[in-house]
Amino acid sequence: MANKQEDPAVTNFREYLRIPSVHPDVDYDACVSFLKKQSESLGLSYKIYYAVPKKPIFVMTWEGKEPKLPTILLNSHMDVVPVFPEKWIHPPFAAEKDENGNIYARGAQDMKCVGIQYLEAIRRLKKNGIQLLRTVHLSFNPDEEIGGRDGLAKFVHMQEFRDLNVGFALDEGMASTGDHFILFPGERSIWQIHVHCPGQPGHGSLLPSNTAGEKLRVVIDKFMDFRQREKSRLESNSNLKIGDVTTINLTVVKGGVQTNVIPAEMVACFDVRLACDVDHDKFENMIKSWCAEAGSDVRIEFEQKNPKIEVTKTDDSSPWWVAFKRECDAMSLKIIQVTCPGATDSRYVRQVGIPAFGFSPMNNTPVLLHDNDEFLNESIFLRGIEIYCKLIPGVANVAA
Repeated sequence: MANKQEDPAVTNFREYLRIPSVHPDVDYDACVSFLKKQSESLGLSYKIYYAVPKKPIFVMTWEGKEPKLPTILLNSHMDVVPVFPEKWIHPPFAAEKDENGNIYARGAQDMKCVGIQYLEAIRRLKKNGIQLLRTVHLSFNPDEEIGGRDGLAKFVHMQEFRDLNVGFALDEGMASTGDHFILFPGERSIWQIHVHCPGQPGHGSLLPSNTAGEKLRVVIDKFMDFRQREKSRLESNSNLKIGDVTTINLTVVKGGVQTNVIPAEMVACFDVRLACDVDHDKFENMIKSWCAEAGSDVRIEFEQKNPKIEVTKTDDSSPWWVAFKRECDAMSLKIIQVTCPGATDSRYVRQVGIPAFGFSPMNNTPVLLHDNDEFLNESIFLRGIEIYCKLIPGVANVAA
């Protein structure tokens, strides 16, 4: 009975949430079947692209009145992170709704909500006979939660993506616990660094020189001292947010074969997120100097090394920002700009020179992405559809 009285958009959202597109080894077939059904119900054409096998990139298209103009990309991802079901109050892929209207499921905030909000906003716009100036593409990507390297990272360099003629993109943001909404015009660069410290092996009862452990100590001290300086800077300045500083975390230490054997090599792995104002060359040279101080044979290996990517402009020089802000002001939405503390597929779009904003219309909501008991209230979800009903025409009707 409850489902019969439920808004069809909420029912659609819950159906999408019940697809367990969870890592590792995601099977995207169910998502593709669901999205094909959505395309048909909306009367939109679609294409499925593959940068690598078994990793579909599903793109729906709503053609505008001037299809030769640069288009709008509404980007989202299909995959979700792993769950610990025993830690949830509801099964994480049941999309159960409690008496308060909270819908519990992995992906409720990150980011199946936004994908469905795009679709439902377009459904309403089409029902009202609205046609937009620019063509709008809706992309549903794989593997964003594991870095997107087999998804949008490759797709943006394919001719098929260039043929979409994208001029501006919207992608995910995150929830806000207050009345305001968060906007990501840019994000930090991810560097995942493995520091290899070779050394003199030997018996654990001796004190040989030039050991891997001695070098590792110097390396860890250098990285963690820098971390503390950035942490102190953040804590002492209330105007700074986490995305405004460079974060460093020691995440993995490898080495050794037995307790009484001094290893021939030890490796420290660091997750580094470079603030947008950091000079990458200077930072890398600083790391190399730390390694040289630890030992002439200490070397670094990059697991991931994102380039410096320009932050999307939020001033009057950007027609996309002017249009976005105009619609937000008309709806009395308070927007707070924040550098994304994590990483989204937006970085790949910006990397090829396309301006992009990260925005998820979820306010008055606890931030639960990747957390246990992830949920989104249906009233917040439905309000998000109303917001996109204004934002999508706002940016898609930007004049040439």
